[in-house]
Amino acid sequence: MTDRLIDVLIVEDNDIDTEAVRRAFRRADFANPTHSACDGEEALDMLRGNHGRTKLPQPCLILLDINMPRMDGITLLDELRRDDSFKQSIVFMLTTSGYETDRKAAYEKNVAGYFLKENLGALVETLKPYCRGNEFPC
Repeated sequence: MTDRLIDVLIVEDNDIDTEAVRRAFRRADFANPTHSACDGEEALDMLRGNHGRTKLPQPCLILLDINMPRMDGITLLDELRRDDSFKQSIVFMLTTSGYETDRKAAYEKNVAGYFLKENLGALVETLKPYCRGNEFPC
């Protein structure tokens, strides 16, 4: 098992929700480095190192909202799954959308989990042992 902390990219257009995730991580002693993007376009720039952005280390765990401006979460998932560099990205949905159509669309694109924002604690409790005990590729 590796002691390397996997970076977490929070893709969320609401700063309050982004900060809520970071607070929940701190309360749970989840020490992984976090980065944030306000939509799918900014997330792609960060993952690819485009437009003057520092490229995020891989693998990177992505927490992804669905409803965002410019590029929504499902469209970003499409982009990630088409790109050989990111098609195996570890993506957990974190959204307010309880629609079955959104859940189905996300799971069809191989997300690792689908959590409603009201269940943020459950997401953190899932991620903490997942990131500590999982063997990620180098």
